[in-house]
Amino acid sequence: MTAAPGGGADAEQPTPAVEKPAGRWPAERLRRNVFVGAVLAWAVAITALLFLRTGDQREVPGAAVPSASPSASEGPLSVAEVYRTLLPSVVLIQATTGGNSAGGAGSTTESATGTGVIVNADGTILTAAHVVDGGGTITVTYADGTETAAVVAGADAAQDIAALTPARLPETVVPAVLGGGAAVGDDVVAIGNPLGLTASTTSGVVSGLDRVARGEAAQISGLIQFDAAVNPGSSGGPLVNDQGQVVGVVVALANPTDAGTFIGIGFAVPIGTALGAGQGDGQVPPL
Repeated sequence: MTAAPGGGADAEQPTPAVEKPAGRWPAERLRRNVFVGAVLAWAVAITALLFLRTGDQREVPGAAVPSASPSASEGPLSVAEVYRTLLPSVVLIQATTGGNSAGGAGSTTESATGTGVIVNADGTILTAAHVVDGGGTITVTYADGTETAAVVAGADAAQDIAALTPARLPETVVPAVLGGGAAVGDDVVAIGNPLGLTASTTSGVVSGLDRVARGEAAQISGLIQFDAAVNPGSSGGPLVNDQGQVVGVVVALANPTDAGTFIGIGFAVPIGTALGAGQGDGQVPPL
């Protein structure tokens, strides 16, 4: 039945007039929900993209910096490091020279103080020959305070070098590392007992090579000239390069007066010569 356009009181309500709104509103809600969902999804996607980009920017600098890894230093040692390295190998030498070591009446006994360096695992000590050439007793004091008697095992009088054999070794024997040739300008460290001031160290440079200097007994040739301070008591001590290697044995200093004190020039026998590699008229120290 078709209703009139105006609709009477008894007219039947057309079903579509009621059902259209009911069918249209859910569709609109659905479209709105879909739209809102799309907006939310877009916002989430943008946020995630920004987060990832920010994270990448934070990570890049960290990735660009190389991680530190420990490695052995190949650079030169400081004076303090050279001193700590060599000190266990350096000894104090006290020797009596001539006369009666008991110091009896009429004795002309004198004592000499010098330095030595352990150069072999068997405890052999190199020093300056003039420190121990008096024919008396020799006492060696190690870095740990241990004292022992020692005897001259061999000497090269022409180079003022002697080798000592101690009667007793310290609990731990630490031979020095022996180096190669020195060059003018090289940094060097001298360790010794100048004027009885035990375990002293000074530093300087190699000032010249193949020098000739007056030793205790005769002139000595082929010496290393250096300007690290040395004084009586330093004789026999090691001259050390910046790698902690012994390059020479201190034997003399230059002074135009009779004072016998340091004025800026010291001399050392090159370690190769001290070990018997050089030319000498005396007996080669046995090592």
